[in-house]
Amino acid sequence: MKTVLITAFEPFEGEAVNPSWEAVRQLDGRVIGGARIAARQLPVVFGQALERLWQAMDEIQPQRIIAVGQAGGRSDFSVERVAINVDDARIPDNRNNQPVDEPVINEGPAAYFSTLPIKAIVAAVREAGIPASVSQTAGTFVCNHVMYGLLHRLHTRENPARGGFIHIPYLPEQAVNHPGAPSMAAASVIRALEIAIRVSLETERDTRLSGGTLH
Repeated sequence: MKTVLITAFEPFEGEAVNPSWEAVRQLDGRVIGGARIAARQLPVVFGQALERLWQAMDEIQPQRIIAVGQAGGRSDFSVERVAINVDDARIPDNRNNQPVDEPVINEGPAAYFSTLPIKAIVAAVREAGIPASVSQTAGTFVCNHVMYGLLHRLHTRENPARGGFIHIPYLPEQAVNHPGAPSMAAASVIRALEIAIRVSLETERDTRLSGGTLH
């Protein structure tokens, strides 16, 4: 049976929860689209997050890897197109690291494109009545760090697996503490992730801007 590794983060920046983990942990052990789902939590810590991700990839040997993170202020299920080779932290991570203008991977290419079928995922999630879009930036915090490190590992090891990153909004219980901030219910996030998993398994790759690097 195929395996899908799906990761999410611990809470950060004073939040009591991280919506990515609240949703992703509900999928652990389930079978979706003919594949068993393995969920893992990553620390919001530069370096350590990648170590934990790579360890899980080596242990599980998944055919698909979907990393999920919180993007407070965004209003929809945002499927990321590209990760850039920059760590530039607006705030400290959970171990008080705050890199500025540092590479994720020394001597790595400027960017990697997601190898998930990003537009097919967005279309299917929208068809289910859940707001979704392709995002052109994963930021420069630990989310981008993880996406870049994931794609670097797949690219440099010629791994046939495919992977990418998805950002999700605050949960409603978080948004009440951020007046004016949009939110998405956990049930909608879980449904969108189920769809993303199925589509990623059915579709080998986007026909445009997928699987490449930028130098």
